[in-house]
Amino acid sequence: MSFPKTGLNKVKRLPKRGFYDRETIYEILKEPVILNVGFSLDDQPFIIPMGYGRIGDIIYLHTSIASRLAKFLKKNPDEEVKACLSATITDGIVIARSLFHHSLNYRSVCLFGSLRLVTDEDEWNEGLKAIVEQMVPGRWDDSREPNATEIKSTAVLALEIESGSAKIRTGPPGDDKKDIENENNTWWAGVINLEHNNVTSIEVDQGCENLDIPENIQNYSRNLD
Repeated sequence: MSFPKTGLNKVKRLPKRGFYDRETIYEILKEPVILNVGFSLDDQPFIIPMGYGRIGDIIYLHTSIASRLAKFLKKNPDEEVKACLSATITDGIVIARSLFHHSLNYRSVCLFGSLRLVTDEDEWNEGLKAIVEQMVPGRWDDSREPNATEIKSTAVLALEIESGSAKIRTGPPGDDKKDIENENNTWWAGVINLEHNNVTSIEVDQGCENLDIPENIQNYSRNLD
């Protein structure tokens, strides 16, 4: 099922790269652990990176109860705070023959909706669980539960996705035909493929040296197929 294409979420620049179906959008959202959250308070725009999780069409965001946004939502529960959430995964650097055609291979998502502070205890727990599971699947059941002090200091925000789109670029550089066919060409072209999600090392914290590393940590990957 797709989000309706509107003036808000429509991809205007190179529209053939735009996708509006939930399957594509939510597949991209499996990989990042941070969303950039754009909003405006008192005519001042902000963009804040936040950890997140998703349940259906609702995005849950982790922040402090003392944060600017959480305090505003708590004080003004009936005031609508519209937001735009975005994430980008860079898959490659596209090196073209001409400077003009240099580009990136990427998968990006923009989501739109209104933010609210989660006050229901059951939803707060489910939202926080989704956030933790976004970071490390299976970790919620393998950690100490938050205590009263931690619960009091942690805010969970929710955004029901009203609209959204994805934009994806893949493939080689789009050089002009005359540059590609130029027999005297000396300019290299191609793609530097990137994988940001590989685990480079696992550091064991002090006091855990005699504990087995959990299997979901040993086999950790952001490539969540």
